[in-house]
Amino acid sequence: MESPPSEQIDTVVIGGGQAGLSVGYHLRRRGVPFVILDANRRIGDAWRHRWDSLRLFTPSQFDGLPGMSFPGPRWAFPTKDEFADYLERYAERFDLPVRTGAEVERLGEGGGRFQVTTGDRRLEAANVVVAMSSWQRPRVPEFAAQIDPDILQLHVAEYRNPRQLQEGDTLVVGAGNSGAEVAMDLAGTHRVWLSGPDTGHLPFRPEGRLGHVLMPFIGRVIFHRVLTTSTPIGRKVRPKMLARGDPLIRIKPRDLAAAGVERVPRTTGADQGLPQLEDGRRLDVANVIWASGWNPGFSWIDLPVLGSQEPMHDRGVVAAEPGLYFVGLKFLYSKSSEQIHGVGRDAARIADLIAARSEEARQASTTPISTTS
Repeated sequence: MESPPSEQIDTVVIGGGQAGLSVGYHLRRRGVPFVILDANRRIGDAWRHRWDSLRLFTPSQFDGLPGMSFPGPRWAFPTKDEFADYLERYAERFDLPVRTGAEVERLGEGGGRFQVTTGDRRLEAANVVVAMSSWQRPRVPEFAAQIDPDILQLHVAEYRNPRQLQEGDTLVVGAGNSGAEVAMDLAGTHRVWLSGPDTGHLPFRPEGRLGHVLMPFIGRVIFHRVLTTSTPIGRKVRPKMLARGDPLIRIKPRDLAAAGVERVPRTTGADQGLPQLEDGRRLDVANVIWASGWNPGFSWIDLPVLGSQEPMHDRGVVAAEPGLYFVGLKFLYSKSSEQIHGVGRDAARIADLIAARSEEARQASTTPISTTS
């Protein structure tokens, strides 16, 4: 089989969401040649394809990327489509070279350069930035296959609105932010059971007066400066934050109760075709929505850099593979690293490292070779 045609490029950025576009912005400012690859048909589609009623969990003032504020009232919570359109305008404004419909099938090495294969093309690069979140592949437990096929099962990645579901009771598995939001979305048309341990919740309303005071402090101070890998407390809490879900941001337990959503323990298996809770109960439901999390989804990286929980890196730098970087991962450097307002700092640092590396390579290639007689 013939190898796909190759293209030489200094830097390839994999992922055209907020992380990849932030990296592109900083690379453009530093004069580094690059291209951004995104699997979606259109910039922002990763957001457009989420459930219809989704709004961002942070107000507009925290939703802008480097160089371009998010438009609109500072305390409004944008819809997922509004943010998707913002990403598209961002790429246009800064003339970022995004190639859509370019799903990366393999990242490997060859000839001293990184090999990025996408469809019928291969890009050879000195630097690669994997600018993707820690949530790429929907995770569903193995026992889901034992549930009666007449019960409709959807992962939250596939859920759009209540019209997709059958009539009858619905079990939402996973009580984090996504599960709670979907449960509320369904409560008007279905009897809903929300399964999973309590992840906690913010003791205030983000849209309220107290939220207007505390949200900037939490976002810009606690998440951005205190909870980092440079502080003792940040290093202490990081493993716990990687392993568990975040507290509920917008929804409170009393909101769920008022909507008629019933909290139940973990779903641990299937019995006689029905989902079974850890207390032994079987729920006779017509639908199951899996808000059970995501896997990193980096199996296409054919390099020895993947750990059991996350890629092996230090603030996004992979020491074992010079020129390989990550941006957008959960707690990459700080709690804000996976958040819209925090990804720009990580992107700027990685762009600085790439620019310095590219300059070193340029100087090495132009330095005359001295000879001795």
